[in-house]
Amino acid sequence: MRSFDFSPLYRSAIGFDRMANILDNLNRAEQSQPSYPPYNIELTGEDKYRITMAVAGFDRSEVNIEVNQNNLTVSANKTAEEQKRTYLHQGIAARSFERRFQLADHVQVQSANYENGLLHIDLQRIVPEAMKPRNIPIGVAAQQEKLVAAETSVNVAAA
Repeated sequence: MRSFDFSPLYRSAIGFDRMANILDNLNRAEQSQPSYPPYNIELTGEDKYRITMAVAGFDRSEVNIEVNQNNLTVSANKTAEEQKRTYLHQGIAARSFERRFQLADHVQVQSANYENGLLHIDLQRIVPEAMKPRNIPIGVAAQQEKLVAAETSVNVAAA
């Protein structure tokens, strides 16, 4: 957990109190984010990503993955019979959780796998053809005028 001291900034930021408050609140909001379960986000290929979450102690049936618009939600709840056990020491965190990820536009969940206590969620960015950039050829103005003149003469002759 990182914390930043913005007090030197406040001394020289006369008139920028609102901006300093925004920075300070942003820092506090970042610290209040839950850190359980730990996760990694990796780039596995061009426009392909993988979220790996450490969910040891949960069975595959206890983990739920839901996508709603651009929000990916991963949650898990322990079953009641697991909670009835009496532990002398419980070092494996098995508490319920809910982790949300904001997905970028055109990112889709492709698959999810659970292996050795790790949940792998594969994502891919699929941009529609209409949204992809395309090159426009640049012509010479004289050639364009000749083409327009030729088209109009063909249209006049046909009429």
